[in-house]
Amino acid sequence: MLFNIGFYAVVPFLALVLTEDFGLAGAAVGLILGVRTFAQQGLFIVGGTLADRFGARSIILVGCAVRALGFFTLAASLFTGSPVLWLFIVGTLLTGFGGALFSPGLNVLVAAAETTRRGDKHSSPQRLTLFAWLSVTGEIGAVVGPLVGAALWGWGFATVAGLGAAFFLGIGVLLWRTLGDPPRPATSHAGATESSRRSWGSLRDRRFIAFAGLHAVDLLAYNQLYLAIPLELGRAEVATQWLGLVFAWVSVLTLALQLPISWLAARMGAPAALRMGYVLGALGFCVLGVSGMFSLDHETVPVTILAAVTLLAMGHMTAHPTALGLIPRFAGAKPVGSYYGLLATCGGVAVLLGNLLIGGLLNEPSPPGPARLLPWLVLIVPLLLAALLAPGVARGLLARSEKSTAPTVTEIQSR
Repeated sequence: MLFNIGFYAVVPFLALVLTEDFGLAGAAVGLILGVRTFAQQGLFIVGGTLADRFGARSIILVGCAVRALGFFTLAASLFTGSPVLWLFIVGTLLTGFGGALFSPGLNVLVAAAETTRRGDKHSSPQRLTLFAWLSVTGEIGAVVGPLVGAALWGWGFATVAGLGAAFFLGIGVLLWRTLGDPPRPATSHAGATESSRRSWGSLRDRRFIAFAGLHAVDLLAYNQLYLAIPLELGRAEVATQWLGLVFAWVSVLTLALQLPISWLAARMGAPAALRMGYVLGALGFCVLGVSGMFSLDHETVPVTILAAVTLLAMGHMTAHPTALGLIPRFAGAKPVGSYYGLLATCGGVAVLLGNLLIGGLLNEPSPPGPARLLPWLVLIVPLLLAALLAPGVARGLLARSEKSTAPTVTEIQSR
């Protein structure tokens, strides 16, 4: 929650600063913000592997320091006589890389706690995962953060960024005092070398790479809240206030439905929950595609978009915490950090490449008709493909994990 408060107090205002203070065109702003996102999501594999190698606590603390440095750099770029663009860009990249460090470390610690809890004989297999709670607390931070940034905006963006940097340093001190790593067995030099090699285990796990590639479409789909939905509202010439309502509605949905949806997903089982999540996302884009084929009035378009966003958000709330909760079981005895990192990196690559295609298609003006369905097919088809294939891949990974942890005949006889 604190991470998201600090993040959303600053980052949502980057586009405004780039256009007003630096006078950049929309395409340049999109490129800079896209590179920032890739510096975070695309480098998760690095952060996850470092968390495996040096411990989650250490990497989380380094990530806090890097993000604080990034925010200080953003503030410094505006403190000089004239705004310094290259310094601002460096700051945006550092904020992204800071997240690429501490987010996988956070996932490692939550996974360790989840594994411990699952090992409790009194724990129910249908119990909500800690990743569902992580989603709820993170959403609280995402709601509060922009309000904090807006309240401080009167003192200028440099002040907002500087206070954000101080906030992350404070978080770092708090975690330095309170946080610990999961216990790890002592290893010899040879064992450490083997551990280092195994920390990249996700990159040699072809079955998991297939799963990560299929699940990447979930992040691509959810990211359309920031690309396709605003573009569609603009193309329909709907009042810009509706965009704020869309984001507020997503927050309400997450806070109200994340825990019930995760409870239902636990009862359904992971493969079925993944399939349902991907199908719900595809249905959301079907609503947008079909409605675009007809000429709708200005009152109907926002309602249609809210219906699509509801399905999209529910799909993400179903599939993503389920996938995160499965990672420790997929990894088995291997370190989990690189597995979380690879899952996020695949999503980041999908967003970077997919947004270029989707943005280009949505920018092409077209009258109501079948051609309006094309941009949404770019999202619908991969989601349906994931719904068809990912559950089977997940079952295979789970079966492999159960087989690798099952006791051998010799072990049973020794007991």
